[in-house]
Amino acid sequence: MEALKTIANVSGYPGLYRILKPGRSGVIVETIDAKKTKTMMGPQARVSVLNDISMYVDRPDAASSDQSVPLGEVFMAVANTFGDTLPVTSKADGSELADFMSQVLPDYDRERVRDTDIRKLISWYGILRAFAPEVFTVAEPATEETPEATSTDEAPVAATSTEEKAAE
Repeated sequence: MEALKTIANVSGYPGLYRILKPGRSGVIVETIDAKKTKTMMGPQARVSVLNDISMYVDRPDAASSDQSVPLGEVFMAVANTFGDTLPVTSKADGSELADFMSQVLPDYDRERVRDTDIRKLISWYGILRAFAPEVFTVAEPATEETPEATSTDEAPVAATSTEEKAAE
């Protein structure tokens, strides 16, 4: 999920922002909405890149007590489970939010993941689905290997068909 490296949340500001240009005196961001407003966030602003955010999970088989799943994987799980329309809104009550999360990430840590975290997840998912759908496209490693395989398999066929056309 390379696209999440340029998308951020700014503490104290609603919505999500695309990072345009980081610098010494702050960062220039653009809102991810229909307006696309550009703003300079000073060095005191708390900018959290979505690629660096994760959600706690409770997996008893692992040795470490600090276990988490990257937010990109959670977004993909939501997309695979529900697609474009979610069964809950960010205004839902706690039990509906817990049911939603248990469908998306069954082993999420119910003690450390708060309702506000799930609300942010739902809100951010809606924003990304509407204004940054490229986040949900998966660059599969198989596509990188495919050109090598096709170049060795298809090269003789392509050469043969070209030679046949030249002979005609």
